[in-house]
Amino acid sequence: MTTSELVTPDHLARKAIIYIRQSTPHQMLSNQESLRLQYALKQHALDLGWREADIQIIDADLGLTGASTQYREGFKELVAQVTLGQVGIILSSDVTRLSRNCSDWYPLLDICGYRSCLIADRDGVYNPASANGRLLLGLKGQLSELELHTIRARMTAGLLNKAERGELALPLPIGLVRDDDGQVRKHPNLEVQARLELIFKTFLERRSASKVLVSFNQHQLRLPRRDRFGDLIWKKPSIAAILSILKNPAYAGAFVYGRTRTIREPSGKITQIRLPIEQWKILIRDRYPAYITWQTFEKIQAMLEDNYAEYDRNKSRGVPRPGSALLHGIVYCGECGHKMVVSYKTGTRYLCNYHRQQYRVPVCQNIPGDPVDAAVVEAFFEALSPVELDAYAQSVAAKQEMDQKVDQTQQQQLERLRYETALAERQFNRVDPDNRLVAAELEKRWETTLAALKQAEERYALKQQQADPPHSLSPELKTAFSNVGQKLPQIWDQGILTRQTKKALLRTLIDKVVIHRPTPEFVHTRIVWKGGAISTFQVPAPVASLADLSGAQEMEKMIIELSTAGQSDEAIAQHLTELGHRSPMKTWVLPSTVKTIRLKHRIFQKRSQSHPRQVPGYLTLPQIARALDISPYWIYHRINTGQIQVSKDPTTGLYLFPDDPQTLEQFKELKQGILHNLRF
Repeated sequence: MTTSELVTPDHLARKAIIYIRQSTPHQMLSNQESLRLQYALKQHALDLGWREADIQIIDADLGLTGASTQYREGFKELVAQVTLGQVGIILSSDVTRLSRNCSDWYPLLDICGYRSCLIADRDGVYNPASANGRLLLGLKGQLSELELHTIRARMTAGLLNKAERGELALPLPIGLVRDDDGQVRKHPNLEVQARLELIFKTFLERRSASKVLVSFNQHQLRLPRRDRFGDLIWKKPSIAAILSILKNPAYAGAFVYGRTRTIREPSGKITQIRLPIEQWKILIRDRYPAYITWQTFEKIQAMLEDNYAEYDRNKSRGVPRPGSALLHGIVYCGECGHKMVVSYKTGTRYLCNYHRQQYRVPVCQNIPGDPVDAAVVEAFFEALSPVELDAYAQSVAAKQEMDQKVDQTQQQQLERLRYETALAERQFNRVDPDNRLVAAELEKRWETTLAALKQAEERYALKQQQADPPHSLSPELKTAFSNVGQKLPQIWDQGILTRQTKKALLRTLIDKVVIHRPTPEFVHTRIVWKGGAISTFQVPAPVASLADLSGAQEMEKMIIELSTAGQSDEAIAQHLTELGHRSPMKTWVLPSTVKTIRLKHRIFQKRSQSHPRQVPGYLTLPQIARALDISPYWIYHRINTGQIQVSKDPTTGLYLFPDDPQTLEQFKELKQGILHNLRF
């Protein structure tokens, strides 16, 4: 019998706990001898003097790492019993079994020292309450933590070294399989290969993962996936599944390690973020058989990032949407350089609200969108005019190729369903009829596969009957497509092209549009074309009043001269438009603008206009305005707000006021603020 002078009757009166742990499930299967040695500690406890009935084995943490107490229920139970004073000694083959983290190890030593609980391993028995015992156990705990770091660093170095050669056996996505000799090949199932190729082809054509999902749902196509055992199954498509395929570089033949980074926040929350391609730790191209080229993969990633509509944070353009603003996602502020957003509250407008969001300052720029859109579209047509493409023939060929691909995929799906039905039938025919439990299940599987096959065949037959003819466009549209550069302006506003299509067409040539409004009447517009060329021009913008126009005084002077010479408002407006003048809300001069300025200077074309209306015993609103030298709109505004209460005369349709000095005196007092309301 082996004894220790540290063991006292008080210790023997309490439990002896044997703590058993191995770090991984693999060690539980491969390191059986280590497991036997840990269970053999029961004999050590008996030798120290404990009765067999007082010995407890805790092995709930088998297969769990000692780097943390998370998920280690056995360790938590051990600490709880020590805290309650029920444990006299803790036995472990090595203190590293208890913890490999000093932040967990030292609190255990404190509790053991406070409750007079011993700790024993194969080297001896230690008393955490004594200075020597705490020193030895503390050193062993620190060495254990350092050993864990050393082991992890050694394993990580070996893993990275293997990854740098591209030989690390990472899990492969569906469509790629690893042979027994370690070689990666395409999945032998041709339907799996065709379905993956269809995903990439559909995305490159429709430029959106959601549209790929819509296409697959329309044709009742399933996606190949893996179950939890790694076996091939066919599931209904989802956005997450399609994006996981589009974003996986293994389909481009690349071996990649280190695509993500783990970040621990101050709160303790652990998050994992995806890194851009240039920050991937290891990238080896042409390592796997590829479904697409690396250039195509990069193009797809750029399209996905561009489709993510987060204008303010990521500066992405977003996928074209049905809104009326044609430049949404590609228009930038010429004042501060930030991307502008779209507002539809008071018509289409481009707003730069970055500084308002960040610093709560006023909006940087608020520019009407329709004039800018029209000018950019006109520049787009000019750039496109020399282009001559047989776009119709190309679009028809692309559609036929896609239809052929979808038809081939559906035929492969039918072939798979026929095989599954035949297999279920063979399995049912082989079973003993008397074994009703098995026969009933196999019969149910057979009926399920038959129903699925019948539905698929009916859908395929219906699709063949409803197939569109290959040439369904009118001769006019065929002509337009044959010379797209010169015919596109003709069909732009005919309702043939959707808003999304128009935006997508603009983005084929335009990289971004920068707008700046240095003066109220013009928007300085700069188009950055694909390839780096730049076009700059001024776009007339609506203004609030005639005074906001730079040539307002000159135009007013010319109107006075021409009106005095007897020319009509229409002729004057046309002449001023030819000279480059405009009205506040239009890009040309309206006759009403000429009339307003002419009447302001009391230049009348009719005799009745030169004789203001006179109503005996009353003053009209213009007469009061002239008498007090105020604007008639000042009086109209106070009538509308209720400060001046008066009704229109039913006979003349005018606002009439008593013709006496008291009326003018009351208006003067209202203007000076002495009176707040007038009533007539």
